[in-house]
Amino acid sequence: MVSLETYRDIVQQILTEYSTHQPAYGDVEMELIFDHHRDRYQLICTGWNKKRRIYGSLIHIDLKGDKIWIQSDGTEVGIANLLVDKGIPKQNIVLAYQAPSLREFTEFALV
Repeated sequence: MVSLETYRDIVQQILTEYSTHQPAYGDVEMELIFDHHRDRYQLICTGWNKKRRIYGSLIHIDLKGDKIWIQSDGTEVGIANLLVDKGIPKQNIVLAYQAPSLREFTEFALV
């Protein structure tokens, strides 16, 4: 079984790597938010594209019990796939952005 500390390290590594990618448009900053006390990890986009405000969560992950809950995933590759590539078992990853009734049709954890 993978330890909670290992989960933290892997999640932070993936988000830190993604934070170095700059959008091809506008003046957008990638901000990392790591709440170690509550085990919540986010990558937020903030800035402007011409006169349009850019603000939102690109990636939001919570660690709950022995599971990694992906609350938001705005990536093309899919954060769950990157977690699996790093050795996290699919049964320990919850696609929380999917309705509970639809999770049974994925290869990942229901809850």
